[in-house]
Amino acid sequence: MGMKTISQFQSGESVINYFLVKAASMKSASNQNKYLDVTLCDQTGDINAKLWDASEDFEAVFQPNALVKIKGTVTEWQGKLQLKIEKVRAVNDSDDVDIADFVPSAPHDPAFMYQEVMRYADQIVDQEIQSIVRIILEESKEKLLYYPAAQKNHHSIRGGLLFHVMTMLRTGERISEVYPIINKDLLYAGVILHDIAKLDEMAANHLGIVSDYTTEGHLLGHIIQGIKKVERIAKEINASVEKSLILQHMILSHHSIPEFGSPKPPMIPEAELLHYIDMIDSRMYDMEKALSNTENAKLSEKVWSLNNRRVYKTDF
Repeated sequence: MGMKTISQFQSGESVINYFLVKAASMKSASNQNKYLDVTLCDQTGDINAKLWDASEDFEAVFQPNALVKIKGTVTEWQGKLQLKIEKVRAVNDSDDVDIADFVPSAPHDPAFMYQEVMRYADQIVDQEIQSIVRIILEESKEKLLYYPAAQKNHHSIRGGLLFHVMTMLRTGERISEVYPIINKDLLYAGVILHDIAKLDEMAANHLGIVSDYTTEGHLLGHIIQGIKKVERIAKEINASVEKSLILQHMILSHHSIPEFGSPKPPMIPEAELLHYIDMIDSRMYDMEKALSNTENAKLSEKVWSLNNRRVYKTDF
């Protein structure tokens, strides 16, 4: 038994290590016994864990954002790895561990990613569109440096939203070279703004961990919140109604279909491309994450965001 990260876990083995608590809740099993349902994480990812026959005393140990030391056994449930907790205690000063070492984070420095996004914003030729984008970016800078792009799905890591936007911009830059019809001003603006209101939709701390959705996030969602933000700034700078409308349409339609939250499909080429770049980036992220925890010539666990598909890792 040794110190293993979550990405190294294999079903059936015993593990002992430090973890950060992302979430925990007391639940009742079918026999009415209480158990704790816990989400644990380290820099390599997260895992669901169960503490069976738990007393209420353990709730104090499993507080969100607390560090804990756990001994347990890795099991498998419905195609996913799970940790059965056998022993647990809170971390103390003598353990000499740093909470920052347990937070899954984007692979680039947040300040660098922000500057990269601003670099693309500066390439927007239309002054009204550029002003809308720059004002929103500057207003959002503090949160952008640490916010994830989701609570559980793709890019749900510290700095994940910036990472998502930066890689989408790089993809959009290259694809737009193939299709001259694409207006880069609109595409870059749409990429930067499409998820910007997730900063208002979710409540996240400086570790990039989402505790819940905000009231407005529950009632409206980031698409509507993003439209409101663009409309507000456009009116403040007296921008063209047409340009404001098109930017709002790109945010509104980037999920493409009602089932995913977009009441209107993309109706301009830039909005269509934005949708597919968003899909490419989110799916490539989820595939890379799944493969990083998979041995060569093996299939990954089922990936919920990929319609419960398993991903195969080639041996060459």
